[in-house]
Amino acid sequence: MNKLFVVNKPLHISSNFYLRKIKRKYKTKKAGFSGTLDPFACGCLIVGFGQYTKLFQFLKKTPKTYRTTIWLGATSNSLDNENITIEQLQPTKLKENKIILAIKELVGSLEYLPPKYSAKKIDGKRAYDLARAGEDFAMKMVKSQVYDVKFINYSHPFITFDITVSEGSYIRSIAQILLERLDSIGTLSYLERLSEGEFRFENQKPLNPLDYLDLKQNIYYGDKQWFSLGKKLNIDYFKIKDDGKYLVVFDDFFSIIKIENQKINYILNKVVLDD
Repeated sequence: MNKLFVVNKPLHISSNFYLRKIKRKYKTKKAGFSGTLDPFACGCLIVGFGQYTKLFQFLKKTPKTYRTTIWLGATSNSLDNENITIEQLQPTKLKENKIILAIKELVGSLEYLPPKYSAKKIDGKRAYDLARAGEDFAMKMVKSQVYDVKFINYSHPFITFDITVSEGSYIRSIAQILLERLDSIGTLSYLERLSEGEFRFENQKPLNPLDYLDLKQNIYYGDKQWFSLGKKLNIDYFKIKDDGKYLVVFDDFFSIIKIENQKINYILNKVVLDD
């Protein structure tokens, strides 16, 4: 079964655990997801079944939008709501206009250290495994682009806002940048992914992958059986001959190819369209 859709991952379970539940629900074995959500986070998670699990790298899934809440006065080694310590029982109340201004000033390019409790790999090992084992290691600086922000609410000691960022951004670390600018301490108490590019949760509605592939379409004038059988292709049979990755669509399947130096290579030679 080929299927592409968005699920709404609940709080306090891993993305992998929730995927296993989805696989049992639909009685399928081959399944995958794009863009892991940490257990403490919830929201939009793109899921693919069958051949569609090979499409994640080509989907229009950036930028990503999150809704997050910061808890002033609380801290956590993981910068989220796990193992929280209350450092300030009565944190200083901030002026709302100061918060709004600081949130707006996040827009642009940011450089920061990712959280040690993250899935980033250090010498082949997940950073969160090293952190939980008490090992000493250093994270490398990363860059993120913040495209948009929206202040939602300030109900002391909680600040809630939406933020739209580039792929690979760490909202926990960006929240710490905001807190530094506000001369405050705090940690995330809530994180929800609202969207990934053009993907949003719509009750697990099946999606047509052709509407979401971030690839230019090329036209093939030859016999589609050459694609179906994975035969060697000739550049003369294509409308576009420039180097690049292209989508080629037929009535019952599609293919993804790469043109380089007038030669054609298959990336995916035959992906069957779900009825």
